[in-house]
Amino acid sequence: MMNNFTFANPDYLYLLLLIPVAWVWYFFRHNKRNTHLQVSSFNGLKARSWKSWGRHLLFIFRTLAIGLLIVSFGRPQSTASWEDMTTEGIDIVLAMDISGSMLAQDLTPDRLEASKKVAMDFISGRPNDRIGLVIFSGESFTQCPLTTDHQVLQNLFKDVKSGMVEDGTAIGMGLATAVNRLKESEAKSKVVILLTDGVNNQGSIAPMTAAEIAQQFEVRVYTIGVGTQGYAPYPFKTPFGTTVYKDVEVKIDEQTLQDIASATNGKYFRATSNEALQEIYQEIDQMERSKIEVKEYHKKNEEFLIFALLALILLMLEFGLKNTLFKSIT
Repeated sequence: MMNNFTFANPDYLYLLLLIPVAWVWYFFRHNKRNTHLQVSSFNGLKARSWKSWGRHLLFIFRTLAIGLLIVSFGRPQSTASWEDMTTEGIDIVLAMDISGSMLAQDLTPDRLEASKKVAMDFISGRPNDRIGLVIFSGESFTQCPLTTDHQVLQNLFKDVKSGMVEDGTAIGMGLATAVNRLKESEAKSKVVILLTDGVNNQGSIAPMTAAEIAQQFEVRVYTIGVGTQGYAPYPFKTPFGTTVYKDVEVKIDEQTLQDIASATNGKYFRATSNEALQEIYQEIDQMERSKIEVKEYHKKNEEFLIFALLALILLMLEFGLKNTLFKSIT
């Protein structure tokens, strides 16, 4: 926040130039009225000397009062101004794939947990935005609607795990559910961050159909394909209850994810590591912040009263001194 001092009627301040003119006039008038006497001693004048000098205070008080009145006529105002980059806020829905393949451990500790951690860090960095969470696998549902209560959102995020719904990858359904959460939004910017590691193989809505719906409601979609190139270690349960790891091929429908992003004025990213995933969310964070138009706010307070009161005090002081202490020499 920044405080400034301005004047609503600055032209009145030119009248302050009259103050030094008044002082020049007073000086010459005082010298002209003074009579020069030659005396052998100042002993008889000592009692009056301090009053002779003190009477100049009356003129000082008067000119100061006039100066303060001129300043008050200029209507001084204190202005508190500040800028808020996120006043309007952004509505964001995170649509996250929780299918079984998200347990692959090409990210640490696995794709799902890595994605959850980075997403929760992203949420913590946007306290002014409404954020919601949609999860999908073979079907989709809303884990948390749009909210500014990010503590509740993060607690619900922690509960997300693979196997909560039927397995599969319904990208179109996940996107459609996220868009449905945003269609009534009046936010300046409406965003879906869609993260998946597979190919659409279930659901009644095709991914590009969901993208067209997003486009209709002016929802921008950032798509993230998570997984390394080639093969990734995936855990398999044996009949004996133990877990073994086998390399499985990483299959991400990058073309569809690119088409979704392109159709909605978003962007496609590929995350092959924890660091890359974190950088992607940071880039999205910065891009969406740059979409917000900076709003500058001003709050003005009238400050003329203090100047007027000081002027009144000085005039009363001058009047009182003139008619009491300095009455005999004015």
